[in-house]
Amino acid sequence: MAIGLYIIGDEILSGKRRDKHFTQVQDLLAARGMQLHWAQYLSDDPALLHMALRASFARGDVVLSCGGIGATPDDHTRQSAAAALEVPLELHPEAKCLIQQRIVAAALGPLDAPANVQRLQMGMFPRGSAIIPNPYNQIPGFSIHQHFFVPGFPVMAWPMLAWVLDGPLKHLHRIGSYLERAVVLQGAMESDLTPLMERIEREHASVKVFSLPSVDHPEWGRHIELGVKGEPQDVDCAFDALKQGLAGLKAQIRTEVVRKL
Repeated sequence: MAIGLYIIGDEILSGKRRDKHFTQVQDLLAARGMQLHWAQYLSDDPALLHMALRASFARGDVVLSCGGIGATPDDHTRQSAAAALEVPLELHPEAKCLIQQRIVAAALGPLDAPANVQRLQMGMFPRGSAIIPNPYNQIPGFSIHQHFFVPGFPVMAWPMLAWVLDGPLKHLHRIGSYLERAVVLQGAMESDLTPLMERIEREHASVKVFSLPSVDHPEWGRHIELGVKGEPQDVDCAFDALKQGLAGLKAQIRTEVVRKL
């Protein structure tokens, strides 16, 4: 099951704010034996959001989405998610309760004051959504169809994403069940290695072969890290076949690398 990430906001694309979500999400996933399959930066453009969300809903991806769920005119993520699913926005009853509790706790005035009525817009989610708790200020995010929407503020987003990963997505944890084995090669060219890589993937369909070239490593200088990744029981056999193929190419192996997730 593919895991994707949307990072939404004009302020990120314009450079007014630097994105911090990408590396944090990578770390949150890695700690649970999971990894991203794709990531996309999107502006606060309803048409772009609708198109992207419609596609990821249709694919059945698991998606983490940061940003654009506020109630100001420049936030369109909630509306675009509803449009992509062809369902209406509705005031989620639990979200309404949480928002009103926050209004009271923060002494923001009567619940029927115009500003507080406007705050309820933050609880308008696509019909059928579930809430994502927000430990920072209790204003929830929402989830629907394996898409999980949280605010853009890291102080809110990151604990909310951790809750998602350890709750609704706990069944995807793969700690200890993912393995990478690789060799560091010197004096090799990717074009020479490509036929071998293709053969390994053809003969060992359950693993992925990867090639990571580098030109300025402090110890190895120009080199290629070539390896296979996948389930441990599949990786060992494919890695042995890879090394046999490299012996035939007379490639210079400097070291081997093993990574477990």
